[in-house]
Amino acid sequence: MRGSGVVAGPAAAGVSLEDAAVRELAAMSGHAVPLARDWVAERPRLGVARALLVLATAGGLSDEALREELVVAYRDAQAADARSASLVYGVFLYTHRQFRLTADHLVTHFARWPGDEVASLMLDAFHACGDAGYRAHGDALAEQQYALAGADSWPWAGRLAWTRAEQGRVEEALELAGHTLAHYPRSGLAAHARAHAEHELGAGPASTAFLDRWLAVDPQAMQFKHLTWHAALQSLACGDFADARRRADEVLGRTDVGMRSATNWRLLLAGQRPAGRCDLDHVRSLLAGPGGMAEVFHTFNLALALAVEAATEDLEALARRSAADERPDYREVLTPVVRALAHVTAGRARAAVDLLTRLGARVERIGGVRVEREIVQDTLARALIDTGEHARAVTLLHERVTTRRHHTYEDLLLAPAASPGDPPWPCPS
Repeated sequence: MRGSGVVAGPAAAGVSLEDAAVRELAAMSGHAVPLARDWVAERPRLGVARALLVLATAGGLSDEALREELVVAYRDAQAADARSASLVYGVFLYTHRQFRLTADHLVTHFARWPGDEVASLMLDAFHACGDAGYRAHGDALAEQQYALAGADSWPWAGRLAWTRAEQGRVEEALELAGHTLAHYPRSGLAAHARAHAEHELGAGPASTAFLDRWLAVDPQAMQFKHLTWHAALQSLACGDFADARRRADEVLGRTDVGMRSATNWRLLLAGQRPAGRCDLDHVRSLLAGPGGMAEVFHTFNLALALAVEAATEDLEALARRSAADERPDYREVLTPVVRALAHVTAGRARAAVDLLTRLGARVERIGGVRVEREIVQDTLARALIDTGEHARAVTLLHERVTTRRHHTYEDLLLAPAASPGDPPWPCPS
């Protein structure tokens, strides 16, 4: 997958089906799954091919189908070579959401096969652990593997660009993303890293223009919805609320509860009309289902959906449920956040301020990435304004307002509500 001479299409001349499939998977391309299917059809006994197809489609597979496919893939990989077996075992752990075990396995894998670009597809496991030590180890590993693979390895350059963006090292992230895109313009990870860096800078229309151009080339790209959400955030940044609503309504559907709710909660905090909202009964069914409390960040997004609907009683019930959970992140982090959301929806801003202020840096344990966790800070800023603590709110958002070129959204967070003590939005009908 190395070099700038790689043609950015699914069937470039002189590129094998295997190389094309792996390349498109690394790029998070809309061509990735069809090519992976073709690869498996051509080489049905190639364990790595089957495992990578499972990696790309795991979200749509039942637990039974996932296990069945990977058992076959591992058997075939063992008959091939040690690297293949190691890759497939990593995919097994990763797709079964055993992120700590995946991370531990990847450390061993990279020690034996340094710079393995295929294994880099699973490096998100280190952040998904929800542990600061693992996250730091994963960041260091990305830097080390990029150095070993060399600057011409666009998958590793894109991975390091993403790492730098999440670390808040914005200029380095932009430089690495640009370097990656120059080598391979369809690198999804580099485009995503650039979107994160430009969020930190409040790039506004310049960012949405880049994202629109990038997405127009491949409307089936794996990240199409997520990068559209990033574009909506840039529209929020510069005050184009109609565009933010349009992007949410046109792209984010019923199943995109997290991104839709995160957009709408921001709109409401800024005193703006939301985009089309989620169905409250659907959100309740997701919370009641087996995956509702499986991961803290997923549950947090469902809580945001409840907050958008001003479902105070549902939020209070969820807070009681998470407070009784044996997992520390649920008890110590999610619970105060959900209680704060309940207080905000009920007009009890002071109680929300107290909870979120005490939470402090522990908010990182709620999962997700910087831009996704930022909404907790947004909520605190709005609650501070509603309690008349304008100076504290200004201090809270000082870095954002002074470093972002477009910050209309932050300015509105700092604007007093028309009626002190009331939420800055109309109650849902």
